[in-house]
Amino acid sequence: MKFFVVTMSHPDGPGWGEHVMPHVEYLNGLIEAGKLRASGPVVGGELRAGLLLFTVETRAELDALIAADPFAIEGLIEALTVTEWNPLFGAFAGEAAPFLPETGRGTT
Repeated sequence: MKFFVVTMSHPDGPGWGEHVMPHVEYLNGLIEAGKLRASGPVVGGELRAGLLLFTVETRAELDALIAADPFAIEGLIEALTVTEWNPLFGAFAGEAAPFLPETGRGTT
């Protein structure tokens, strides 16, 4: 499994208010499926934004999950960043990809 950190920004307004509950329900389903490990709002930004931590097999799988989000379907994602992450230390360290110290890179 690969870890991905996703940040998505949304405009405020009626579209956000109308679709936030379907978005939350969708995220809860991803948590139950083991695809979304953590999620929550980013504090202090110019736009309303959320940070999401996914574990999936491939980037293509992640892209499909994002595309199926009600916010994506309704065109409410104004900015999106996706970063693959290898959690060498802390809560997810047991799931990290092997690390090669001489290169500073993982093996995946």
